[in-house]
Amino acid sequence: MSPELIVAVFQQALELLVVMVSVLLLPALGVGLLVSMFQAATQINEMTLSFIPKLLITLAVLALAGRWLAQMLADYTVRLFEAIPTLIG
Repeated sequence: MSPELIVAVFQQALELLVVMVSVLLLPALGVGLLVSMFQAATQINEMTLSFIPKLLITLAVLALAGRWLAQMLADYTVRLFEAIPTLIG
C-alpha cells in the first residue's frame, strides 16, 4: 500500500466529511447571523434566543438531508470495502 494511495483515501474521506458537516452547519450559521442581527437591533441579550433557532434549523436540515447524508456515507463505505483488494495488493 503506497503512501499516495493512503493519502488519496484520506483525502476522499475528508472531502466527504467537509460536505456532510457543511450541509449541517451552514444553515445554522445563517440563522445564527440573522438572530444576532435581530438581537443587536432590539438589544435583547437572551442566550436561548440564539440557541433554539440554530438547534431547530439543524434538526430540520438533518431531517430533510439525513437520508442523503447517510447514502453518501454508505456509498463511500461500500467503495472503500470494494477497493480493499486493490489497496492491499
